[in-house]
This record gives sequence, C-alpha cells and structure tokens, in this order.
Amino acid sequence: MNVTVARIYVTEGQSVHVKIFQHLHDVEKVRGVTVFRGITGFGVSGKVHSSTLLDMSLDLPVVIEFFDSPERVAAVLEHLKGMIKPGHVLTFAADLS
Repeated sequence: MNVTVARIYVTEGQSVHVKIFQHLHDVEKVRGVTVFRGITGFGVSGKVHSSTLLDMSLDLPVVIEFFDSPERVAAVLEHLKGMIKPGHVLTFAADLS
C-alpha cells in the first residue's frame, strides 16, 4: 500500500508540537503519529538548540512524523497550515508493508 509520510519540524519551546499531536490524533485520526525529541539541531536561523549535561534546554528540536494516504496527508497539512511555519514540513512517498 502506498502512503505519504509527513515530517513537521518545530522546537519544543513553542509547545505547538502538543497541539499538532492532539489535532492529528483527536481530529484528523491519521493512521500513525510519532513525535521525536532531538538532542541537537538548527534551522534556517542558524541558532543551535542543544541539550548538554550542564544545560537541559527546553527548546530542543521536535519532529512530528505521521503517515496516511497521499490525499489524506495533503488535506491534513492544509488544515495545519496556521500552526506550522512555511518550510518546516517534509513529505515523501513510502510503501506500507
């Protein structure tokens, strides 16, 4: 079965990842969602978000990944447009086996 995988890149400090996860689960009811918390990352600003033993940052990178049919993913991303900054979504085709 062909599916589309979407990856949404945000930072933890924005707390938007919680809202997006709840929306994907409660409203959109997509086939599967995983939220990954990164240990280090940077985006277009070049600002490094990192966690060290001395400094436990609460602004770490977060990736929300979900999958469903290509049409469903496109519709869901349209609904999430207001929550996600432009250029922070990556999509790709995958085979579900």
